[in-house]
Amino acid sequence: MTECSADLSLFPLPTKPVVIRADGGALTSDAGALLLRQLDERLGLTRRLAECVLDRREPSKVRHEVLSLLRQRIYQIACGYEDCNDADHLRADPALKLAVGRAPTEGDLASQPTLSRWENRIGWRECWRISEAQLECYLRRHRKRPPHRLVLDVDATDDETHGDQQLAFFHGYYDEHCYLPLLVFAQAEGEGEQELIGALLRPGNVHGGHRAMALIKAVVRRLREAFPECVIELRADSALALPEVYDGCEKLALPYTISLPKNERLIEIAQPWMRDAQAIHAETGEKVQVFGEFAYAAHAWSRERRVICKAEVMSQGENPRFVVTSRCRPKPKALYRFYCQRGDPENRIKELKLDLKADRLSCHRFWANQFRLLLHAAAYLLMQAMRKLLAGTELAHAQVATLRLYLLKVGARIRESVRRVWVQLPSAYPWFDLWHRLARAGPG
Repeated sequence: MTECSADLSLFPLPTKPVVIRADGGALTSDAGALLLRQLDERLGLTRRLAECVLDRREPSKVRHEVLSLLRQRIYQIACGYEDCNDADHLRADPALKLAVGRAPTEGDLASQPTLSRWENRIGWRECWRISEAQLECYLRRHRKRPPHRLVLDVDATDDETHGDQQLAFFHGYYDEHCYLPLLVFAQAEGEGEQELIGALLRPGNVHGGHRAMALIKAVVRRLREAFPECVIELRADSALALPEVYDGCEKLALPYTISLPKNERLIEIAQPWMRDAQAIHAETGEKVQVFGEFAYAAHAWSRERRVICKAEVMSQGENPRFVVTSRCRPKPKALYRFYCQRGDPENRIKELKLDLKADRLSCHRFWANQFRLLLHAAAYLLMQAMRKLLAGTELAHAQVATLRLYLLKVGARIRESVRRVWVQLPSAYPWFDLWHRLARAGPG
């Protein structure tokens, strides 16, 4: 058996050796978990979510309350520990214990088996209540200054699955076995980024617009109850280019702008604008875009609708695009530019999947995976709240991964005395002014 020395010698300096020793005491590499707790208190997020979860455990045997389990799991995800197995290594971390609400000298947090058993007890009713609570947090944040206009961006994405997972099927478009979550973002006109307000997990073999109208109706109803004077509009890609979506939006008096898939008839109608674009491109050699509009009705549509055409010609070839809308204004070019702004929600989805690993849905039960998706969504809400409070600073538009690196992954020494708990950050830490700003943020 190999014996490990307590000291680890590295490269020497010219005058002295460099020795590493594992006796630093209560240290953490994730002091930013305390900021997450501060933001959480500002939003009242985990307290609201905890009220939505029915605790079926025997009270006499409960060591970790639902609120503690939620905080532990959500803060871990935000800090970059998306795997439930990470809990076994982090349950004694002093910063995470403090953030959850436990002193460093108190008992450790929940283990991986405890968290996994808890996640797998969650059912569809609790998932629905949690979704409503997350939307309510959004409404609560904006009640002081109700928006005059809201744009809803609805988009589907793929979450690749591995192993025996309920309702995970092969999807031909993505060429993989997957789930197909549907995400809803809301942006107040001219104010900040798109905020996540809905996350619905769906089987992997459905159309991109499956159950979209049901989710849109529920969201729009709550938004109109909270903001009766607000004008709400829908913007989406071709996954929602379905007759039931058009008809449903018109019944709701909800204006929409949706990408329309190309077909032979649309390309035929667009030929006059394509010829104009080709002529200009032949003269200039540069990329040309010509915009037009026409009335169009596919066989499955109940009536004709306004369609915007972008006739684009460039050195790589022709690229006609189409958008269907219920709006009478503005002119075609301005309306198409408005549709193109939905590229920013795609960046939000990338953050969710790449930075917060929201596609890590590896439970067997479908509803356990829906619950996991909502946990990742809650972690994203905290990170979005952090970014909003950093407006006007160098991190105002930073990606989630950058915010985590600069503000959460901070080493600290944590000492507990009789009267208080001391958290000592490095003297050379360069972002303490932003830490100070976030820590002093009052109620939302």
